Amino acid sequence: MNTLGSNMDKVLEKKRGLRTKHIPYLAGGAAVVLAVGWLVFGNHASKMRVDGERVTVSNVTRGEFNDYVRINAQVLPINTVQLSALEGGMVAERLVEEGSMVRAGEVVIRLTNPALNLQILESETRLAEQENYLRNTQVTMQQEKLILQQNRLSLDLDVERKRRKFEQYENLYNDKLTSREEYLQAREDYNFAVSGRDLVLQRQQQDSLFRTVQTKQMEDDLMNIRRNVSFVRQRVEELNVKAPVDGQLGQLDVEIGQYVGSGGRLGQISVLTDYKVEALIDEHYIDRVRQGLDATFERQDRNFALQARRVYPEVRNGQFKTDFTFVGERPDNIRAGQTYYVNLQLGQPTESVLIPRGTFYQTTGGKWIFVVTPDGSRAVRRPITIGRQNTQFYEVTSGLEPGERVVTSSYDTYGDVQELVLQ
Repeated sequence: MNTLGSNMDKVLEKKRGLRTKHIPYLAGGAAVVLAVGWLVFGNHASKMRVDGERVTVSNVTRGEFNDYVRINAQVLPINTVQLSALEGGMVAERLVEEGSMVRAGEVVIRLTNPALNLQILESETRLAEQENYLRNTQVTMQQEKLILQQNRLSLDLDVERKRRKFEQYENLYNDKLTSREEYLQAREDYNFAVSGRDLVLQRQQQDSLFRTVQTKQMEDDLMNIRRNVSFVRQRVEELNVKAPVDGQLGQLDVEIGQYVGSGGRLGQISVLTDYKVEALIDEHYIDRVRQGLDATFERQDRNFALQARRVYPEVRNGQFKTDFTFVGERPDNIRAGQTYYVNLQLGQPTESVLIPRGTFYQTTGGKWIFVVTPDGSRAVRRPITIGRQNTQFYEVTSGLEPGERVVTSSYDTYGDVQELVLQ
């Protein structure tokens, strides 16, 4: 009994070593250690593995940057003249069809206006009446003039006779051969005849002035009526719509029986003595495009020269219009409506760091790019600055050096990745 009791009183010793319940704590501690190590020593940049054969890698070079922009341009006639109706009327006849060549002064459309014809008849009637009245008045005045001249002759004769009688009685009276009364009557008759003749002369002068003024007024009225008739006839003549210049008739959009108002646009005439080239350019370049800039285009395996003639200030739908004229030789078989791809020179060539154009620009806006490491295994994102651009190259002003290589293909699927692993 004592032996059993002594055995039960012994203290059991604890077993030493790793037990199952300790494993979670150890795993948690290891994770903390690894996290601290990654934070201190690890690479935090996000990475993406990409197929190296699916990306475009381009070389950074130094070379001559040609500052030009490539634009679409269309050949147009050097000048276009509107064909308009000088007088309103109804279309009676189309003498020339659209697309035909016309000469200056050639009738293209005939209009009709009955109201003008009636106005001509009324004006011509007034003219005939005024002419008849003027002729009748002139005849009457001439008759009155002759009557006055005849009266003057009679008065001159009467004065002369009474002068002689007066002189006779004066001599007789001086010789005491006649009475004083007869002498005085002879003198009074002579003086009265002279005064009567003077009055008639004054009347003739006044009548002459009056006839001159009246005739001048009537002639002026007659001239105004003739001018009015001529003006109305001219208006009728203007119902014949004529080509103002030599050229090709276009956009003739009128039909027989259609009424056209005065000044209404009927079509246009393209002057084909020369051509111009019209281009719509992105508003981004409006501050750099100016009159006199040179441009070139290729046609028939040859280069032809243009020069900016006019830059229009209005911006519509994000574009502004510019006209160019040919300098020197023109292409063969040139036609209005042809399209040219024109290189517009914006500045002088300069030595610059260049990278080829690529679709990466749509994502980065030229602010950063993936630069390939020397071993070619990775491409790391790097900020850059891009200045000017043309159809082939971007001009890099900072961030890259000649000899480096960059990824210029699309970045659409890369998101915010900082590094590409090229496999």
